[in-house]
Amino acid sequence: MDMNRIELITPGEILLTEFMEPSGISQTKLAGDLDIPQSRIADIIKGRRGITVDTAMRLSMYFDTTINFWLNLQNDFDIEKAERTGEFEAIMSRIRHNPDVAHA
Repeated sequence: MDMNRIELITPGEILLTEFMEPSGISQTKLAGDLDIPQSRIADIIKGRRGITVDTAMRLSMYFDTTINFWLNLQNDFDIEKAERTGEFEAIMSRIRHNPDVAHA
């Protein structure tokens, strides 16, 4: 592993440390206020579940952010994880380029 690379930070860690903890909001309170199961919040925080469009809409309303803020956190995390684990290269090595499309 590259020692210069920082540890991947999950969207759930950002939710917890940047939004919930500073406001003193528990997982149970957030789940109740968002009208979702507490297990969904717990799984997001533990990195076992990603932030879906549904959850992003709820979080954006609750924390006065945009839906894209949450979806971009998730997408950036997923892309970086795929690159670091080699998943990205493995997929790209199996894809044939479309000869009718100009490639950069």
